Amino acid sequence: MGILLRLLAGLVVLLSLLLAGPLWMLATEEVTTGRHWATAGREPAGLAPTPAEAPEAVVQLYAARTWGWRGAFGVHTWIATREAEAEQWRLHQVMGWRRPARVSETTAAPDRAWFGSPPVLLADYRGAAAEEVIPAIEAAVAAYPAPAVYRAWPGPNSNTFTAWVVREVPGFEAVLPVTAVGKDYLLDGPLAPAPGGRGMTLSLGGMLGLTLGLDEGVELNLLGLALGVDLRRPALKLPGVERLGVPPPVKGAGGPPRPVD
Repeated sequence: MGILLRLLAGLVVLLSLLLAGPLWMLATEEVTTGRHWATAGREPAGLAPTPAEAPEAVVQLYAARTWGWRGAFGVHTWIATREAEAEQWRLHQVMGWRRPARVSETTAAPDRAWFGSPPVLLADYRGAAAEEVIPAIEAAVAAYPAPAVYRAWPGPNSNTFTAWVVREVPGFEAVLPVTAVGKDYLLDGPLAPAPGGRGMTLSLGGMLGLTLGLDEGVELNLLGLALGVDLRRPALKLPGVERLGVPPPVKGAGGPPRPVD
């Protein structure tokens, strides 16, 4: 009986740790839950440069809170590329209500709010660095192993797709937040490079895993939700809340600094 009680107490503590952040986000109304998705804002955030502002090639990676109560747990991520002198962007993402789930399209505004949630920049590559990775990004998008599959939890989902492309393209790195649920759902075995480029991720079906990296710090994945600590840029990373402390750098550093959450 004593062992059973200790196991039960440990389970309660674990669930409290994993759910405290999302419950806080809901209680403080940090996520939008009271509107219909069709009326939610889709305005550009001003993070994507115009050809006049940046005529060179540009690659950007965005994240924004998902729609409704799911936004208390995680973000949606997507990749945008623009060739030098081009007027339009190529936008790549995975969406649960589309079949196939992987969608690549042309747009003039890749930084639009995700149904009421403004995006933040996770990576911003420009000039020669962007020109070098754009063809590889297009090839990786086309080769994504699960283009018709979408599972919000534990994956594969939009964050699984983004993390897979980042891992496949040398020179294209990004520190995905712990709120990118599904980023640790690996499609090519239980071990893969960390998206930040200087570490490794071990994951068992996206339900249990560990990431060690110079950019990610230490992240523990439990039941698809991640928590961790970053010692280089002191911060505590919690499910739902994302990060308490110094914000991570925008990889590539080609554009304006990322807003502090």
